[in-house]
Amino acid sequence: MSFRPLAAALVGVALLSGPAFADEKLPSDQQAKVEDILKKEGFTKWDEIELDDGMIEVDDAIDANGKQFDLKLDPKTLEIVKRKAE
Repeated sequence: MSFRPLAAALVGVALLSGPAFADEKLPSDQQAKVEDILKKEGFTKWDEIELDDGMIEVDDAIDANGKQFDLKLDPKTLEIVKRKAE
């Protein structure tokens, strides 16, 4: 008896049964608040702002000196809690 088909079936079920967590768009009012905070912190432009793993993530935020960062903000306080230079 071969266990290969059974193993393949179990792997397939494991891959398909896990929840798919997609990044979420912020509500427009919260999006505007985050953008205001980014401007006050000296950022001039950015790519996406989204909710991911319970944190607000800002991709490719550019500061006044032209440096690029990925940011994480606390969704309750909207405080920048992590800056990762790119």
